[in-house]
Amino acid sequence: MNRAGLRAWRVGPFSRLVRPGAMACVALIVLVSVLLLGFGLTHGSLPIPASAIGRALLTEPGLEANARYIVMDIRLPRLLMAVLSGAMLGMAGAAMQSITRNGLADPGLIGVKEGCSAAVLLLIFQFPALGLAWRPLFGMAGGLITALLVVALARDISRPRFILIGIGVSWAFSAAMGIFMTTADVRDVQTAMLWLAGSLHAANWTLLGIAAAWAAPAFALLLFTARAADVALLGNHTATGLGVRTSRLALLRVLAPVVLTAACVSCVGSIGFVGLIAPHMARLVLRGGQTALLTGSAVLGALLVLLADTVGRLAFLPLQLPAGIVISLIGGPFFLLLLWQRRDRF
Repeated sequence: MNRAGLRAWRVGPFSRLVRPGAMACVALIVLVSVLLLGFGLTHGSLPIPASAIGRALLTEPGLEANARYIVMDIRLPRLLMAVLSGAMLGMAGAAMQSITRNGLADPGLIGVKEGCSAAVLLLIFQFPALGLAWRPLFGMAGGLITALLVVALARDISRPRFILIGIGVSWAFSAAMGIFMTTADVRDVQTAMLWLAGSLHAANWTLLGIAAAWAAPAFALLLFTARAADVALLGNHTATGLGVRTSRLALLRVLAPVVLTAACVSCVGSIGFVGLIAPHMARLVLRGGQTALLTGSAVLGALLVLLADTVGRLAFLPLQLPAGIVISLIGGPFFLLLLWQRRDRF
């Protein structure tokens, strides 16, 4: 265990093998994210001293009503939503790459994100009276239908054609969304375009609560099945011999990323490439099984979206770029690099 860098960690009757180096890396990423979150709270069109924000968070007088509204009702929920959405997409991408055994797998690349977006746009345009709580339900329905369609067409989620069929299905849903956009009212189109770009400008405490309510059980499900997923990587026959029900595990490990993606897309729109980039970054800086990969992908995804939103919000003041556009500027070349590295496998 010492040569592998593992140490026994005991809490009462529970014990677990951990890598102190990996835990230190995760702690460092979390610290950077917290510092970036603090930077985002203090900077913007109205700079606010950190000391005043600290007093406001402790419910002590220190901010004017206008400044307190900006910090507590605009900046803080937006930054927390960036952290949560990045963690959701990062963990969803890691789970999808694990179950498909394909480093190119991502809920956005197999059409789940476009299916969610099309369903939410249908809700916005055709049923505007329904509240925000209905968006994740519609998004999940669209994402599940898309995932089932891609699985049915590919017949094997571990082969590269699973990704290629997913890309084709995502194009089909993009065309359907194009029809929505060309036939809808201009004011609705402007709102939908900003939402589709992955903007966090409309984040509020209600949306944050909805996203967290759907994310928590999906996080727990993925972490609970992490050990079984490690065994499944040995192969279906070996995993079955060791007592893992591979079919049920595959169903759960596909369902959870769809839930995470649908909840994220329903609340903040389409933010691409996070689920593709974060797991690869986690593999570079962390070693270990699925638990380490899922945790690392979550914290790195949170840092990516938080950084993208901060750059888009502050770099071009008074204009703001949606976080989805900033992420795409990085993710596009990254995806092409991965395709080039795997050019002989298709």
